[in-house]
Amino acid sequence: MNSIDTIKLYKLSIVLSCQPTRFHAVALGGDFDQNLAFISRLGYQGVELAIRDPQQIDYTMLYQLLDCYSLEVPAIGTGQAWGEEHLSFTDPDPAARQMAIQRFLAHIPYAAKLGAKIIIGLLRGKTQPGQDPARVEAWLVEALQQCAQAAFEKGVRLCIEPINRYETDLVNTVASGLDLIDRVGAENLGLLLDTFHMNIEEADIGAAIRQAGGRIFHFHVADSNRRHPGAGHLDFESILHGLREAGYRGYLSGEFMPLPGPDSAAEGAISFLRGILVRQESAGIPE
Repeated sequence: MNSIDTIKLYKLSIVLSCQPTRFHAVALGGDFDQNLAFISRLGYQGVELAIRDPQQIDYTMLYQLLDCYSLEVPAIGTGQAWGEEHLSFTDPDPAARQMAIQRFLAHIPYAAKLGAKIIIGLLRGKTQPGQDPARVEAWLVEALQQCAQAAFEKGVRLCIEPINRYETDLVNTVASGLDLIDRVGAENLGLLLDTFHMNIEEADIGAAIRQAGGRIFHFHVADSNRRHPGAGHLDFESILHGLREAGYRGYLSGEFMPLPGPDSAAEGAISFLRGILVRQESAGIPE
């Protein structure tokens, strides 16, 4: 029996890009079939799909491959629409904002079929020079309300990801994410927490996790240097214990740089995380 079979609380997934991307913190890309086979062989139970444009995906084949390799899709990432096309909810051009919203809405039927959450990372955009911050925040709230309502009708949940200040000025911390959720007022909108960004922005990662509590819908793992967990200085023993205390029972999903190589990074992540989880559960840490 593989030791991952003993893990009760958390399943493990890794981000896989479905389309070419310049985003550097995606461990795996390239041949989709081969990558899914590799991910499954390593023992991951899920694969988080980074999709720039759902209209360019052959979903019939995707469903077949996921079934073939017995992989779930805990979440769909939308950030490549920003990275490759610069689409965002806060673009000064109303037509561009609507294009970003329509791109998001196009993910909903596929997320519903897969049982996946939809991630809002850099699709939120950022405040451009000369823009009124209050107006930009209003655009963001309006877009999220529209997206959340459409997703709610299909039983889909959304995750807003606090991202560090060097990438955006909109929602950097758990506190600002919770404030935004309150302003949007949608029960199907929660947080995606990412340990790399938390290490930059949160004074105390454990306290931030406890603050987020039941609003944590998804969780990204990367080390302090954005390499795979175990390749930096973050205390994942404490982080994972804190997640248990906060009541989170979802996936731990690896989003990190493919260093020293994509295969070794994927292998290093699952080996390191599995070791912690097996130790903690063997020690009888309360569920």
